[in-house]
Amino acid sequence: MNNLPDGLFAFLEHAGWAGAVIDPIPGDASFRRYFRVADGGRRAMLMHAPPPHEDPQPFLDVARWLAQHGHRAPAIHAAEPAEGWVLTEDFGNDRMRDWLDANPAGEEQAYAQAIDALVQLHQSPPGPFAPYDMSVYHREADLLTEWYCPAREIAADAAAYRTAWGKALAPLLDRQQPGVTVLRDYHAENIMLLSPAADGSGEQGLIDFQDALVGHPAYDLVSLLQDARRDVAPELERRMLDRYRASTGADDQFEADYALLGAQRNAKIVGIFTRLARRDGKPRYLSLIPRVWQALERDLAHPALGPVADWFSANIPDEVRAAHGGGVR
Repeated sequence: MNNLPDGLFAFLEHAGWAGAVIDPIPGDASFRRYFRVADGGRRAMLMHAPPPHEDPQPFLDVARWLAQHGHRAPAIHAAEPAEGWVLTEDFGNDRMRDWLDANPAGEEQAYAQAIDALVQLHQSPPGPFAPYDMSVYHREADLLTEWYCPAREIAADAAAYRTAWGKALAPLLDRQQPGVTVLRDYHAENIMLLSPAADGSGEQGLIDFQDALVGHPAYDLVSLLQDARRDVAPELERRMLDRYRASTGADDQFEADYALLGAQRNAKIVGIFTRLARRDGKPRYLSLIPRVWQALERDLAHPALGPVADWFSANIPDEVRAAHGGGVR
């Protein structure tokens, strides 16, 4: 077959899958590549995450931790991380986002189960992962001033931006102790419906969790309910946030932290999508910025975002904000 990575057949042979049929899967925003492999009645997913751009070891570590604590990550069949190869359980084709496009009546139940999975995750002890500390929050939020503002020819005050985020996020750092495992990209494209029923119920599986850190429980909730790639109605967001709070006993301060992390995450995503277009030649992500910007505006309206909201008012022109972020040229 053409364009298959070197070493693929040797890895499959070592893994006990020699002669398997290989079916490439379209890629995502990373250097990783995925293939479905079939050998008689056996099915598996093959990931190639080659160094130096990728390192599959964090994926393996997080997958094993999740499985050990009763969370539904794909089983690992074989791995050669130094060469970038991982063979895992195949979760099938039903991404939550795609399934809901075809089965909108199942939305409430599918999201409810995704919330319940987060509740379960947050009841586990935090994993042995690095902390989601202020340096990470700053590095992520800075992507807006590093990529988006120059693309829009906005002469933003980057130093004041950092100061504003420091003031807003400092109190949150104490509240996120001792922390929970934060998957960091928990949304409808990274949740697999393994056996979906017509009402949206059924087992759900997790993918794309290799960047897990230990941080605040609101982060993955924001990732799910302020989805950059799928419209989530504010009414559904409210019901699911209430569901989480009812299950965990989270107080009103949690609402402020949810808005803080929503704004931080959405600012990061605007920067990432701009970088994907400008640096990596992937302009399709630009069409998602208006949705992200709308969520960012809602978060900025919360009083907890005062310093950051003031910076946006002073640095991002009204006409850009009125266009919900506009288009990057």
